[in-house]
Amino acid sequence: MSRETWLCIPLGCILAGCAVGPNYKRPVVSAPPAFRGQAVAESDSFADLAWWEAFPDPGLAALLKETLANNNDLRTAVARVEQARNLVAVARSGYYPVIGYDAGAQRDRGVFKSNPELSLPGNGQTQTQNLFLAGLSTAWEADIWGRIRRANEAALAEFLATEDGRRGLMLSLVSETAQAYFELQELDRRLSIAQNSTSAFQSTYALFNRRYGAGITSRLAVTRAESALAEATGTVADIERQIAVKEHQISVLLGRNPGAIQRPSPGSEAMVPPAIPAGLPSSLLERRPDLLEAEQSLVAASARIGIARADFFPRIGLTALFGRVSPELTALTSGSAAIFALALEGAGPIFTGGQLTAQYRAAVAAFEQTRFQYLQGTLRAFQEVSDALVSEQKLTELENQQNREVTALNDSVTIANKRYRGGLASYYEVLEAQQLLFPAEIALSQTRRDRLLAVVQLYKALGGGWKMTDTQWVQGHP
Repeated sequence: MSRETWLCIPLGCILAGCAVGPNYKRPVVSAPPAFRGQAVAESDSFADLAWWEAFPDPGLAALLKETLANNNDLRTAVARVEQARNLVAVARSGYYPVIGYDAGAQRDRGVFKSNPELSLPGNGQTQTQNLFLAGLSTAWEADIWGRIRRANEAALAEFLATEDGRRGLMLSLVSETAQAYFELQELDRRLSIAQNSTSAFQSTYALFNRRYGAGITSRLAVTRAESALAEATGTVADIERQIAVKEHQISVLLGRNPGAIQRPSPGSEAMVPPAIPAGLPSSLLERRPDLLEAEQSLVAASARIGIARADFFPRIGLTALFGRVSPELTALTSGSAAIFALALEGAGPIFTGGQLTAQYRAAVAAFEQTRFQYLQGTLRAFQEVSDALVSEQKLTELENQQNREVTALNDSVTIANKRYRGGLASYYEVLEAQQLLFPAEIALSQTRRDRLLAVVQLYKALGGGWKMTDTQWVQGHP
């Protein structure tokens, strides 16, 4: 058989071969026609906006840029992507032959006979003989059953999953930083409310004290006012503690040591888009990075079934050797000491004690686990969008009513003070009005915070910023 015929055998096997195992198909997902809280399913979505458009707050924008530039978790994800990229190259190398070299020298003593083909002398007597060897060897596996192809599919899917995971982490960092920023702003507002309330209670306490000194009121009024003042003062200290803790959380997100965070004064409100369309539920499968990551993991699990299936079949490969062997070192570069070998090899399992069957069944079970995790992830995604939509709508309604309540209570405090100074009301009216106003203002502040957090959660749940490039994510501009 000619050399050309030998070389054509593995090529023909590859052309005739096919990859065993299932070809990936996306599981059928029953997407709702619209999200709960969505009147009409629009094609436009809040997720189409870049993060600096979704949260047009200059103070927040500066923090988000710093987070995306310096966060160590994100740097870890970037390194993980680079690792997966190189593992793809490792898997791809299976398509190509492995070429190596061999070189050696040995000294033997024994009875040797001559071998003209290898230029090895011998006279049948005991003697000492040197042997020098140098050559190139190659080995190549014919991917008849698609084992290498499936391994490449799995490696590529894992690489794409890490890419989606990295983008998902970027979205999570944007959401987490924005949430912490809005919570910090709310704590600033709450501190301002507590300080104003403390000032009001201080004035009331001073007034009651003066009137008690003049014999106009009783000691009871003074003690009640002092109790309210002490409670408000203690609240200020607790809020200051919470502010410091929140600043430390943001500092770590920014990649800094814990410290103070520069931000606007409590009076400035964060800005959010006036209209927040959710988009089509089915589009979540194409833009939410965690769902894309889960699907790529499913692709990899499907490919591993093919790898496990291919292990049942023999591996067929081509090996070759070309070199020189001689008892004289100089003959390796000259003379007729050349050797050449070409072989077609096949090796396969006969009995493995059930190992291959168990590996195949384990791969199928792993695929089923990943499939159910993906389906559960889609349900959770639909839930998160619906939760955020309903929360944003209902919290807006609640905020409007709480605004009315705070306005009315502010008026009642003013009226109660005037009536008390005119002798038309008791100290109970003044204290009651002030004590009702303080928690109402706190509740309004918390509702405003919760509404902003619902917007943040909606942006994350919709897969916000999915159209942006990596450069736009980090630099924060088109």
